Amino acid sequence: MIKNIFLLSLCILVHINCIAQSDFYDRLSDAGVLLTKQKVTYDPSYFSISYPNGDVPNNKGVCTDVIIRAYRQLGIDLQKEVHLDMKNNFNLYPTIWGLSKTDKNIDHRRVPNLMKYFSRYGIVKKITNTPSEYIPGDIICWSLGGGLTHIGLVVNKKSKDQQRYLIVHNIGGGQVLADCLFDYKIIGHYRYKK
Repeated sequence: MIKNIFLLSLCILVHINCIAQSDFYDRLSDAGVLLTKQKVTYDPSYFSISYPNGDVPNNKGVCTDVIIRAYRQLGIDLQKEVHLDMKNNFNLYPTIWGLSKTDKNIDHRRVPNLMKYFSRYGIVKKITNTPSEYIPGDIICWSLGGGLTHIGLVVNKKSKDQQRYLIVHNIGGGQVLADCLFDYKIIGHYRYKK
């Protein structure tokens, strides 16, 4: 009897956790879709921004700003999270830019840094050619070639043929919803919830 009650309690807790996880990623997806309603000009300029919760002007941004802004709508400040982790573990992060210390204005706005952060604190998922492996709330990173990287958020809207979920990203035309999952070489696939 006690064993059955324990197992039932455990099943209920697992079910509640699954619902909470699903609800979080549904809200993240909705936050991403909402960003597409905001007019944003692609602007890779360096900005001095406040800390924590700093952001570039809301009518400007790059691909990483889509991720940062979506998470911020759920109360997660990736500027602060990435900065603190880089400050404590600087040697684990990419050295592409030749920096010797962190920069809270830009570190979180660089795809390789976000990839490192998500691989440390999120779930690293398989990279496949199977559309069903990419679900709302997933974060996808691509190589565009020539050392250029890109990032986007899988959302709960489907492609016209209903085979893939769409991506919210900014590759130059603002924060848009696009059917581009397999348009570039995928180099990272993550799921992150703080």
